[in-house]
Amino acid sequence: MSAVSLTPPASPHASFSSVARALAGLLPNSQSVDSGLALELTTANTQPARLISAAVIEGRALRARRVFEAPVVGFAAFLDGTQQSFVACHLPGGVPIVYGTVGAVIRDRRNQRLFTWRHAVEHRLYAPRANVSSAVWRSLTEIGVAVHDTSEAEASETASEHPHALREAAVHRVQKDRELAEQSLALEWCSREERPLFMDGGISGSERVARAACAIGVIKSHRTLYASGDALVAVLGLGYAERSSVFLVTSPKRASVASWYLRIRDPRGQDPMWGLVRLEVAPPGAGGDGDVGRRADEVSRWILAEVAPVALPDGRWDKMVYGVRDCEEFLRAVM
Repeated sequence: MSAVSLTPPASPHASFSSVARALAGLLPNSQSVDSGLALELTTANTQPARLISAAVIEGRALRARRVFEAPVVGFAAFLDGTQQSFVACHLPGGVPIVYGTVGAVIRDRRNQRLFTWRHAVEHRLYAPRANVSSAVWRSLTEIGVAVHDTSEAEASETASEHPHALREAAVHRVQKDRELAEQSLALEWCSREERPLFMDGGISGSERVARAACAIGVIKSHRTLYASGDALVAVLGLGYAERSSVFLVTSPKRASVASWYLRIRDPRGQDPMWGLVRLEVAPPGAGGDGDVGRRADEVSRWILAEVAPVALPDGRWDKMVYGVRDCEEFLRAVM
């Protein structure tokens, strides 16, 4: 997931200000909001930090492995998505009506320059239907922007009328819509192309993408680490251009993928997570290379070739490649 903007979006299709004005006219009992920061910047990450042991499929134990051959450019395109959401107004009882925007883009590299292959930008309202009257819900549908019910996102957890809980449910639904936008572009690429696609984030959300040989997922955040004990020591101790053994990531709700950790920058004097990324590719027998070690070395060389130019001034430059930063800049311009 990319960074979000600090200010409300301006779009020729449905700007935040025009939607807020329409809501004020249709819902006279609502309270307008000084938008301030995007909700993504003010909503705490509720995902717990955890360690999960994974089955190693390269050798007998997870250990550090040197990527000996020189980096080589291998990626043909980069995919990234972003989201931003703002409270447009509050209904009596503190029920938030959220305006969300999601965007995704694939930037195709041709002759060392990046061009837009496909992109999508979507605007929606997010509201908990269970917490509003039928008259209010009808008014929301008259704005001219699609309305998504966030009650479903809240139903799997403890139901709450707390405004913060309702707001967090909206942010989670916006995130889901962003992931769907990214998956849609990835599916289109994988159905038309065989050239390698760098995806900012995992590939396991779509079975077809997770089985495509051209899709490579790159995860920069590590709330979940797939190692414990000696394996964890090995992962956090990786040096520059070292990778872990390949392991299998499985989940009852997502597709299985082959994965490994790679250190793309020198971590000396830095945090243990500095320059550490986790890669995902199709597993053996499901579109992936049967020689997982050879595949991991090949893709790792592609990743290491993307560390220059540095993606400054972004604060995540130690894990971000310039192709992803280019995607972010494009999305900021069109959202």
